[in-house]
Amino acid sequence: MILKLVTLFKIARKLALSDALDIISKIYKVPLPIKIFFNLLGLFGKRNLEKNYNEEERLCRSMESMGITFIKLGQFLATRPDIIGVKLSDQLQTLQDKVPAFSREIALNEIKEGVGNENYKDFINISEPIAAASIAQVHKAQIKDNGVLKEVAIKVLRPNIKKVFNQEIEALMLLAYVIESLVKKTKRLKLVEVVFLLKEITNHEMDLRFEAAAANEFYDNTKNDVGFKIPKIYWKHTSDNVLTLDWIEAISIREVKKLSSLGIDNKILARDIIQHFLRHAVRDGYFHADMHQGNLLVDNSGQLIFIDFGIMGRIDKINRRFLAEILYGFIKRDYKKVAQVHIAAGLVPKNINNDELAQALRSIGEPIFGQSVKDISGGRLLKQLFNITEKFNMQTQPQLLLLQKTMVVVEGVARKLDPNANIWEISKPVLENWLKETKDPINEIGNILKDTSEVLKKLPELPQVMDKANQALTFLASGQIPQNSNAYSSLNEKKMELKSFKNQSIIGLLFLVIFTIIVF
Repeated sequence: MILKLVTLFKIARKLALSDALDIISKIYKVPLPIKIFFNLLGLFGKRNLEKNYNEEERLCRSMESMGITFIKLGQFLATRPDIIGVKLSDQLQTLQDKVPAFSREIALNEIKEGVGNENYKDFINISEPIAAASIAQVHKAQIKDNGVLKEVAIKVLRPNIKKVFNQEIEALMLLAYVIESLVKKTKRLKLVEVVFLLKEITNHEMDLRFEAAAANEFYDNTKNDVGFKIPKIYWKHTSDNVLTLDWIEAISIREVKKLSSLGIDNKILARDIIQHFLRHAVRDGYFHADMHQGNLLVDNSGQLIFIDFGIMGRIDKINRRFLAEILYGFIKRDYKKVAQVHIAAGLVPKNINNDELAQALRSIGEPIFGQSVKDISGGRLLKQLFNITEKFNMQTQPQLLLLQKTMVVVEGVARKLDPNANIWEISKPVLENWLKETKDPINEIGNILKDTSEVLKKLPELPQVMDKANQALTFLASGQIPQNSNAYSSLNEKKMELKSFKNQSIIGLLFLVIFTIIVF
């Protein structure tokens, strides 16, 4: 109890002495009791104010200075405009997690402990850290693989990062509970649940075996794709805190001018990024769900290389058909067919009028096609689609929400390479080919519905049993915890623990007051 209160006090002081709360207050109305509480905490101490930057930069720098918990909280909240508002969400999109590296000597000890002494001996010339983030850092090394000397990258978790993060997140959860208890209006924000979700997702990210497994599956799916490469994983030299994979000599995709100077056609690169993403989503049902510029590299031949597989998305077969058909339907502006797919797949109730749904879909599609090519976004179209079909009682799959969020990022990256990229023309051949290979999606969906009616009754729900990785990804996609999951039980236990903690604190405070009255 004492440790949790001390940690909570430290976190609250960090927030009080930064200018993060001031900036948030300008965008989002912070309840008066919360502002008073933090102002009192910040009375005695030097405030860390960044006056030479705009509000977006100041907010991000403040959160970066407060450490991993606030960096991850900011990154998570950036995906939840429903909680913090669109403007604040947009500001947090630029939050980076570049932090100073820890020493090579510490890293060597972590690697040795992670892979064992015998496997550690296989490493040669482990470099100084070449990149560092809030959770892990990367070293370059060499390794003998079947007698061949290969260059590898070693990703190493920060020492004690799990312990530090979980202590802080437990304290932050207590703070969320206190705020919810004191300010009744904040209950609708479900602050405790938001912090709990962050804990689940980040703890998944801090087990590098999950990332290794994701990269390995992604590699198997894409090994025959031209112009696309995934680094090989070295399982013998990988553990929960160490990940070893092929070193790739490549250039970050954000270096547009450098790519052009090497003779790489950025328009082709933009096309390839979109088409590879769609191909993985509709063909494999497994896609990279964190495709920002930092995770995309290009080699001298123009080949795309993906890194960092901590967040992956998965789509089942029926939803892949659904996704391809609705996107292709919008491309063809065939709104009645898109409506028919919704009804045939059981994604909206069967008593919904097809023409009324088609009219609603037209209200989304026509304004988009009235825009210039560079303003048309498939990701934003899906977002509008999910919003409007909710009115027809459509239960959106969390996996499709994650895909929609990723699509927005992918389109943004592509347009930095080619501002006039026509998303629809680029997408069309991938969707057409897949739909031809799977015959008529509507008929196929109809057959599957007949054969697996019991399964499809539960289609909008999550499976009863999920492994840790899929659970965390679902949380990230939907922003909520399904009631039939183990995590839901854990959350309820945590709420009971917080309630008990609050009662104990009140009783302790009463005893302290009574003791003070008697003694003094």
